[in-house]
Formats: sequence, structure tokens, C-alpha cells
Amino acid sequence: MAVLDGAIANVALPTIAADLGASPATSVWIVNAYQLTITILLLPLAALGDRLGYRRIYIPGLALFTLGSLGCALAHSLGGLIGARVFQGVGAACIMSMNAALVRATYPAKMLGRGIGYNALVLSMSAAAGPTLAALILSVGQWPWLFLINLPIGIAAIIVGVKALPYAKGHGHPFDWPAAALSGVMMGCTIFGAETFARESALAGSVLIAAGVGAGIWLVRREWGDPAPLFPVDLLKIRIFSMSIATSTVSFAAQMLAFVTLPFLFQSVMGRSAFATGLLMTPWPLALGVVAPIAGRLADRVRAGLIGGIGLAIFAVGLFALSQLGSHPGTFDIAWRMAVCGVGFGLFQSPNNRTIVGSAPRHRSGAAGGMLATARLLGQTTGAVAVGVAFHVAGVTVGPKLLAASAVAALIAAALSLLRLRSPRTQHRQEAGKTILD
Repeated sequence: MAVLDGAIANVALPTIAADLGASPATSVWIVNAYQLTITILLLPLAALGDRLGYRRIYIPGLALFTLGSLGCALAHSLGGLIGARVFQGVGAACIMSMNAALVRATYPAKMLGRGIGYNALVLSMSAAAGPTLAALILSVGQWPWLFLINLPIGIAAIIVGVKALPYAKGHGHPFDWPAAALSGVMMGCTIFGAETFARESALAGSVLIAAGVGAGIWLVRREWGDPAPLFPVDLLKIRIFSMSIATSTVSFAAQMLAFVTLPFLFQSVMGRSAFATGLLMTPWPLALGVVAPIAGRLADRVRAGLIGGIGLAIFAVGLFALSQLGSHPGTFDIAWRMAVCGVGFGLFQSPNNRTIVGSAPRHRSGAAGGMLATARLLGQTTGAVAVGVAFHVAGVTVGPKLLAASAVAALIAAALSLLRLRSPRTQHRQEAGKTILD
């Protein structure tokens, strides 16, 4: 639901803005309010899950998300819709922050890669279905139905979750509210500042980014010696964990560079329609969905650094091939290149996520999942901001160069992934407190 909702809202934004009489610049807050809420709450909720238990955050999050969807559907003004999106974002943050921890609590260690792979399959197929589903709903109904479809799914998910989700007790330590506030300022100011820098004002954006960095430094200094900090500096001291987080951040920046660039390239440069663009974007998540479960199974037996390095190298090849398309390529020429990108990213994603989750001590699974989601968000924001700045300076014709830059970023991520092979497998286990053997 969370992935579908993000994709559907992005596609439907012009329709919603026209119906509510909102300007395009103002209507962007329908998306921004949702994403900023998730950004600010990810790490605090991950820490709260470690303290209270994962299902005690996840199931209420499902309920909040479902109620927020109803609120969005019933909204009659832009302000009401934005408020409902904030409420919905709280629920989505509960879901996303606990997702990886619940996968780990469900699967035994020797099958963790398989579970991560299945999870990646669901996410990629949801991303692929989002634009098509949005177009289908808008062709037969009004935009509120985009949110009403969440109600039966959400109710069913709550019922199944109550019966089936594993119980994992939290450590029960008091929650660090000042650290949560600093974390919110750090993430919110940094992400919003980057978007402001790219779209509105370089000065205001720089001030916000500086405030976010300052809050982050204060937070790290405050929590450096804490055995279970809200910002997981303890996990970042584990070499394999920090290297995997860095690999994830850079790879998602490369992915978002391409994801934001390609629709403009297809429509503005190649002259494809919006519907054709949606179809042309589909081979990437479809190929990822096919490969991710296979890569997850491999990750239970083969080092993630090796699989990830190979996958990201393939990803870089696909991105470079896309940058060489020219202005009048055939549909098949585009489709196979997109599929290569999906195959490469699918080979990387599941093993890398398995390493991030599995290398953390079991009682810190929530924090590990929160950092996994945060790394993805930071990488995607960096890529999107880079595209925004490039388009502002040089226009959409710079698209092929941006794709070449994303290929370079993918190669850097591949190198980071392969660097993880320098540590022996036994050291990985020791750094993680031997939790991989549990």
C-alpha cells in the first residue's frame, strides 16, 4: 500500500490540483507532506519499535495509514488533503520503519535472504503497477478513488497482521525524546533544504541544510556512548553495516538520477506520450521483481559484496546504454536497456538489504531497518535534487549526460560493494555480535 500510494499520488498530482483549484507549485505539497512526514519519523519510530516490539508499531501504523487514506478521499480542499497526507505519512512511517525488522523476525537466519528477496519482489511489482493503476482508476472514476482503494486492502492487512505477525519483545528502555526531536530536525531540514535548494532558493536551501547538519552533529555527539542510540552510531561502527549503508545510498542516488531523468527524456526529447512513457518505464521494475527473489536466495550462500558488485556493474552497463540511445530509438531498444538496469539493481538490492539487516544485533533490528529506509531516502533525494539542478541550469536536453553520470555513480557503488570482500566472512559475524549465526 505504501509504495502504491506514493506512485499513484505522483501520477495523479495534476488531476488533483486542477480539481481543487490549486497551483502546480502549491499542489506539490500533496507529495512533499507525505514524504517529509516519513523522513522525519523513520528513525524515531525504528528506535521505538526496538523498545516496544515491532508489531506494536506496525499494526497501529496500518490503521493510521488506512484512516489517513479515508481522510484523503473525503478532503474537499487542498489544506484538508495535505493534513490527511501528513496523517497518512505517520502510518506509512510506522510500516516502513518496521518492515525489515519483521522480515528478520519471521525468517530463520539461513533463509533471511529469501525473505528479503520476496519483500523486494512485492515492492518492485507495486512500483510497476502504480502508474498503470492510477491511469486506470482516473479513466473510470474521480481522484478520491485513488485513496479509497486502500480501505479494503488496509482492513485485510490489519486482520492478517494481528493473526500472523511475529511477536518480538522490545528491550523496554525509556524513549529518548530529545534525540527524536534532533533526529526529526536533522532529517527534515536536510531533505526539505535539498528540495528547496533545487527548486526555489539556493540561499534558503543552504540555511536549512546547514541547520540539518548542525542538528545531526549534536545528535551524534549526544548519543556516541549510548548502547542503544536512536541514531544508530553503534551499528555504523560495524564495518560491514556502514559499508552496506554507503553502497545503498550511492546506488539509490544513481537509480533516482535515472528515474527522474527518463520520463522527461522520453516525452520532451523523444516525443513519446505520457501513456507510452509509463509502459517504457515498466521493464525496469518487472525485471527487478523477477531477479530479486533469486538474488535473495543466492545471498544466503554467496557473499553480498560479490553479488552486489556484479549487479551494480550490470546496472552501470544498462544506464550507460540508455545514455547512448539518441533522439529516435525504437521501443525494443529502450525496453531491453531498461530490463538490464532492473536485472542489475535486482541482483544488488536483496543481498545488500540482507547484509544490513543481518549484520545488526537482533535486538537492534528496528534500528537497522530504519537506517536501511533512511539510506534509500537520502540516496533518492540526492539523485532527484541533482536532476533538478541540472534541468534548471541546462534544460531537459542534458538527460543523456545525467544518465552517463548515473552510470558512474553505479560504478562507484559497485566498488564500495566489492570493498566489503576485504573483510573475511568470520569477521562479518564477529562485528555483528555473531547474530548471523543465531
